[in-house]
Amino acid sequence: MKETLQFQAESKELLNLMINSIYSNKEIFLRELISNASDAIDKYKYLSLSSDGKLPLRDGEIHINVNDKDNTIEICDNGVGMSKDDLINNLGTIAKSGSKDFMAKFKEAKEKQDINIIGQFGVGFYSAFMVADKVEVLTKSTDGKSYLFTSDGKDSFTIEEANKDDVGTTIKLYLKKDQDDEDYSQFASTWTIERLVKKYSDYVRYPIKMMVKESKPKLDEEGKEIEGKFEDVLEEKTLNSMVPLWKKNKNEVTEKDLNEFYKSKFNDYEDPLLSLFVNVDGMVSYNSLLFIPSHAPYNLYSENYEKGLQLYAKNIFIKDKCPELIPDYLKFVRGLVDSDDFNLNVSREILQSSPVLKRIATNIEKKIVDELKKTKDNDFEKYSKFFDIYGEHIKYGIYSTYGDKKDLLQDLLVFHSLNAEDNKYISLKQYVDQMKKDQKNIYYAAGETLESIKLLPQLEKYRKEGIDVLLLDKKIDEFSLMMLQDYDKKQFKSISDESLNDEISKEEKDKIESLSATHRRFLDNAKESLKDKVDDVIFSSKLVESPVCISTKQGLSLNMEKTLEEQPGNEENESPKAIKVLEINPDHELFKALSKLEEDDEETKKYASILYDEALLLEGFDIKDKQSFVQKLNEVMIKSLNK
Repeated sequence: MKETLQFQAESKELLNLMINSIYSNKEIFLRELISNASDAIDKYKYLSLSSDGKLPLRDGEIHINVNDKDNTIEICDNGVGMSKDDLINNLGTIAKSGSKDFMAKFKEAKEKQDINIIGQFGVGFYSAFMVADKVEVLTKSTDGKSYLFTSDGKDSFTIEEANKDDVGTTIKLYLKKDQDDEDYSQFASTWTIERLVKKYSDYVRYPIKMMVKESKPKLDEEGKEIEGKFEDVLEEKTLNSMVPLWKKNKNEVTEKDLNEFYKSKFNDYEDPLLSLFVNVDGMVSYNSLLFIPSHAPYNLYSENYEKGLQLYAKNIFIKDKCPELIPDYLKFVRGLVDSDDFNLNVSREILQSSPVLKRIATNIEKKIVDELKKTKDNDFEKYSKFFDIYGEHIKYGIYSTYGDKKDLLQDLLVFHSLNAEDNKYISLKQYVDQMKKDQKNIYYAAGETLESIKLLPQLEKYRKEGIDVLLLDKKIDEFSLMMLQDYDKKQFKSISDESLNDEISKEEKDKIESLSATHRRFLDNAKESLKDKVDDVIFSSKLVESPVCISTKQGLSLNMEKTLEEQPGNEENESPKAIKVLEINPDHELFKALSKLEEDDEETKKYASILYDEALLLEGFDIKDKQSFVQKLNEVMIKSLNK
């Protein structure tokens, strides 16, 4: 006898919620139904193992049948099946007063982000109505009774007794007619079904089978192939691989396996630079495959780039990009994570914030960093290639967390240096190990290119004394070192830092103080002339061959000032300014000549302006008032030539 049940008044609202609000794309209906089928087989296996032989143990299978003529799809499983009560209590949840309870729980779940209600109310099943205007469920439970559930998802559903040979469930979808630019008939295509199973359910632990047409050589009466003749033959094909690569034993997976998996899964034409196979069992258990591409993704620095790892739960594909699993500074890492411990919300698409997620994300971050450190120690050439491509991201990880990740990331940093051969990188540890016996600081020089940095006048002293200097040619370098502050209790110091003039012998200090007293008038006039450009004019203890240089105070260098000015939204007159000091080499012939004009205040001021512009050029910076510089330079040359 057929029994008809009317939906409650709120049923339409609830179905709209299921179909239009919870799920972001219609094709996942197949994933949901396959997932339900897999769960039903799991339950059957459990009941069988605990039935003392009353329920026969059997291999689980899922079959998909498509009929492009009738525009229908069937998903069949040999799982536990459903009783009449199950149909009403599970699939018919929305047909009873429990619908209000469900909606309340769904709202609560969204607000609290702490409960997993998928499966509790048959929500996955109702995703079928995204593509079908009628659904039939033929099922037989372990009590031996069979029923047919029918619903159009609008006003009512029916349940009636039926005939089914084996325990299990068959869900038949009558696809909607194409409308509103939606092609529903595509889902009655074996090609589409194969694609969706491969994308979403490839690693379901039970075989997903379907009859497909295969083109095979035609045979003659004797069973021999007829050359050039082919025919379409229907054959049953298993669509999923079932055993995930990440679930295998690590010693069973070769580097070639990982490379081929990566290229196939992530549509890359090159092998990854690094692969990481992670298998964690403990308070939180998960499996993961992680890859660092050999080249940066083309849109890595685009606003549209989406970071994240693929998410699986119990071998079921849930989400393509799960950003919570990877920190921003590692956004170039590709891969996947599979865990039975993830707390998912009703749609299986949005990962809820949870302690489990945070522990897994933290562990993945540490695993990646450890692998990079191992690579740096064992294959420095490969690591150097990695750093060429992604090094700025590691520095960003230090800078963006205000040094919070200092201990985690500082040993991943490598730099070019003054003394390194063939422009090779050195690590901070290597630098410290090679420091001079009485050297207190880690010195660095910054600029736009390695070539321009090597021309800095301040390097002359370090080059002469054999002291190594890190060469920073990336905009983020100085900012990241500012956050680090020190390494192995050695402070980072820019060679352009004015305070380094204090790191000299007493004899040198006495010499500088004596010269400053003797030429106070010259220094004061130069300072007055440059009062809008520099904070002070002093004699330098840094220079050897160059006549002048510019140093800075309080940490903000010329290079950092320029970087801040270039940031979007930063006007030149609003961004922070470096406190500049013009340093003059008292031993240079140019100063010795200028000192003869010390009594002429106006001439001193004119030359001070030229010295400042010359210092800017030596530092690799542009002169803002080129016309004034050229005019003053011409006056000097004319005066000299007319003598």
